[in-house]
Amino acid sequence: MAIFANWPLAFVCLAMIVAAVIDGWKLKVPNWLTFPLILSGWALGLFHNIEPLLANWGLAVGSSGEGGFGAAFLGTLLGFALLLPVYAIGGMGAGDVKMQMGFGSWVGAFFGLGSESSPGAISIIFYAFCLAVVIGGVMALAMILIRGQYRTNISNTREILGDLFASKGIGDVADKAAKRKPRLHLLPYGIPLCLGFVGYLLFLDQIAQGK
Repeated sequence: MAIFANWPLAFVCLAMIVAAVIDGWKLKVPNWLTFPLILSGWALGLFHNIEPLLANWGLAVGSSGEGGFGAAFLGTLLGFALLLPVYAIGGMGAGDVKMQMGFGSWVGAFFGLGSESSPGAISIIFYAFCLAVVIGGVMALAMILIRGQYRTNISNTREILGDLFASKGIGDVADKAAKRKPRLHLLPYGIPLCLGFVGYLLFLDQIAQGK
């Protein structure tokens, strides 16, 4: 795969790093970064759909991937679906969700739905997310141990679980999470998401080079 020889992968990795830095600094991933990332991934997928026609005009771009608009859009939806439950309980901000949607958009446009010889966007997005969850869990545990506020964290956890079972719906859960948010110690989740995304792509790169 030679990750940095393929400009879409290099671009999305750079975008994830920038988002993580901003999130760590301001605890927020800005819309000026996430929305263009999502839309440009869709545009790349659409470009692949019409590339055969453009190639006749000498406008083809090498190493840009093989996924069409449908794969890019599906990757965006999967990125949204994976983080929606965590966002609903106040575990992360909307910017983190849109950040993963942008990653899904570009990964879908580059990898497509995959084949027997290459991984597809769905599996890459899912496993990158799983890696990010593990990294986020380690970071959250480290924050708890450093601060030492065990009773407060246990109380917050009980409250969150109680909301999940006692609330009337996802909107009610989200409202309660928003009210709870000011008194929580927030983890800039853009950092573990970035580490999971970029780390998993590098892992695939090492596997590809080892073949």
